[in-house]
Amino acid sequence: MIKPVRFSLDDAQSTAGGLFNCGPAALCAVADLLPDEAVSHLHGFVQKGYTNPSMMQQALAELGIKFERVYECMGRGVALNPVYPKFGLVRIQWAGPWTEPGVPVAARYRHTHWIAANEEMRFDINAMCVGGWLPRVEWETQLVPWLLKQCQPEASGVWWPTHCWQISGIE
Repeated sequence: MIKPVRFSLDDAQSTAGGLFNCGPAALCAVADLLPDEAVSHLHGFVQKGYTNPSMMQQALAELGIKFERVYECMGRGVALNPVYPKFGLVRIQWAGPWTEPGVPVAARYRHTHWIAANEEMRFDINAMCVGGWLPRVEWETQLVPWLLKQCQPEASGVWWPTHCWQISGIE
């Protein structure tokens, strides 16, 4: 059974000057943190407005949370046979003009998204109106297409995980 997150949509919107987004939210979901607690461990988040894999790794280490990489795709194409965690964090890459050949890799970084995951469910900050956790199929077939249309209008509709980390000792 999934443990509900300890924050509401209102809490999220009032954290970090309204910058609270997918990275700290996914960290809250796996580490049972409040928004301000997550942001305090994501060094540079307030200045940058995003969470990269190095920042997330540092936060997990500071919190004493053990994790293991179960999948990583650093290539330029769609991930083949990704391995999702039984319980953990997943960083998603949205495809679009920024992932085309010849475009610098750094251009794609602003078009990524963090979620928490278990075998059957996905936590997405964009689903806070229903508590954040959705069945995997609903997340993939309903929330992702809506999210891409609303937030990444130039996206192709293709996406793949770049990082999948299994969290241990929590759940």
